[in-house]
Amino acid sequence: MNNLTDERIKKIIEQYEKKRNREKERYQLIKDTEEFINQNRERARNHYQNNKDMKKEKYNNDKEFLNCKASFYYYRKIDKLDLFKEKHPEKVKVLSDRNIIV
Repeated sequence: MNNLTDERIKKIIEQYEKKRNREKERYQLIKDTEEFINQNRERARNHYQNNKDMKKEKYNNDKEFLNCKASFYYYRKIDKLDLFKEKHPEKVKVLSDRNIIV
């Protein structure tokens, strides 16, 4: 593996920080221009059209989990988690399988 000296690491970090600052300054200059706004909207519109079916499929696959999570948060909000565990043991199991501590 390539061993880097402390000076080289420091130089790499400085270059990275300068690059990020230049990008940030450039963004601040163009973010309010009409051309940038239109390009950004077009990109977002295309992304939505291309991934609409994937998002629907993901939601349908996770529908049961999302329902369980919403119920859990409702019972937690009203401070009745013990009632949730008692009434909905199958939902508790789904949540524990997804590592949401109940």
